[in-house]
Amino acid sequence: MYYYYVTPNLVNPLKKSKGFARFLVCYLELICCCNCTPKFPIFAALKKVLNRVAIHTLGCKLNFSESSTIVRQLETNGFARVDFEQEADIYIINTCSVTDNADKKCRTTVKAVLKQNPEAYVVVIGCYAQLKPKEISEIPGVDMVLGAAEKFNMIEHLHSLQKEEKAIIFNKNIKETQDFVPAFSYGDRTRSFLKVQDGCDYFCSFCTIPLARGKSRNASIAETVAKAKEVAATKVKEVVLTGVNIGDFGADQDYAETFYDLIVELDKIEGIDRYRISSIEPNLLSNEIIDFVAASDRFVPHFHIPLQSGDDEILTKMRRKYLSDLYVERIARIKKQMPDCCIGVDVIVGFPGETEEHFLTTYKFLNELDISYLHVFPYSERNNTTAKKMADKVTKAEKAERAQRLRILSEKKKRFFYESQLGKTMEVLWEEEKQGENMQGFSENYVRFEASYDANLVNTVQTLVFEEINESGLAKAAVKEHLQ
Repeated sequence: MYYYYVTPNLVNPLKKSKGFARFLVCYLELICCCNCTPKFPIFAALKKVLNRVAIHTLGCKLNFSESSTIVRQLETNGFARVDFEQEADIYIINTCSVTDNADKKCRTTVKAVLKQNPEAYVVVIGCYAQLKPKEISEIPGVDMVLGAAEKFNMIEHLHSLQKEEKAIIFNKNIKETQDFVPAFSYGDRTRSFLKVQDGCDYFCSFCTIPLARGKSRNASIAETVAKAKEVAATKVKEVVLTGVNIGDFGADQDYAETFYDLIVELDKIEGIDRYRISSIEPNLLSNEIIDFVAASDRFVPHFHIPLQSGDDEILTKMRRKYLSDLYVERIARIKKQMPDCCIGVDVIVGFPGETEEHFLTTYKFLNELDISYLHVFPYSERNNTTAKKMADKVTKAEKAERAQRLRILSEKKKRFFYESQLGKTMEVLWEEEKQGENMQGFSENYVRFEASYDANLVNTVQTLVFEEINESGLAKAAVKEHLQ
């Protein structure tokens, strides 16, 4: 019997000599039986030398949940994950395409990774890859483009990956994307993003997401609960429910299951301290959902509710499923049941046909609402949308100016909300990421706290009294109690 030993002195030079490393792998496979080779330390070490993979995620929480799941699949199949800033053999870029800026970020990222390792393989997945595969394939350095369905067959595709003159494209018509693939993030952040729904049937006039992700679909409640129990078995303390249009949960099923039914079952799972609802459409945010969250010990008092415009004429042109009066009703119901609830709002400025009068209607509407912060997006023209064909385009300068006015309003709203919470006792979950010499954490109602970094506090909950707002506009507190 032959024995093979490996030392750092042997493996380290091989990282710089991929050709020789591949030769040794092939040689070992030839001289040893298939059942034996994986047992040899040198074989395993060489395989890892050749299979270092890094992933970079652009865009939403849903993308993060899918990226994390894809990486775990790769690790299970012999790939070694490295940080994106390190040298890897394969770089995966999970893209977004909500705005033009997301497309540009993809191009910039490809250039950056090729500087780290010019011989690396680059694979692009995500919404941008589904919408514009040919455009991506023409980016110098891209080797493979995987569409909405194919990204979950990553392992199969990577084993056949080779350097070619042109990038290989695997991209089906989005109508063929029928399956729901569950996902959750783990190990990347203190919180876990649990994918409960995918796709959208709404076709708002400005949005390409139905073309990038397909029709609304989800797993059953039983299957989703099973995934949540997998998360509960980890050290994660907070789960964020994510999807494209999570309130539409159950719409594609023949049997009656709703988002309300889902959260009722999730609330019963032991081992998860908190659930946070990432974003939900106002027309799907029912009274029973609001009342359930208000009564729950696990679902936190925080909603993010897209508005897009406070002017009914613009909402109609956007093909939204509600008018402003329904939005007012939703906010009033939340605040009646949960006075300390944090409410975030998405707004688009500069939609085609939006005059200064329309914008002022939106500004006044938001100013009078009892909300906590805004996410402001200048309208971005997208191919294959109804809005692109609309007349009366708003200039780039006007969009920037309106966005800035709303961002100032957002800071005022956030400050007012924080001041309303001063003196109150909160449970803060501290996050791992270091912010200079400090660390940050969030209360149940999404107040962001800051303190000197202490590794012992990461992923723990402290009961704190919100004492003051620091110079960065974040919460500063006195420790009342430390909870594990």
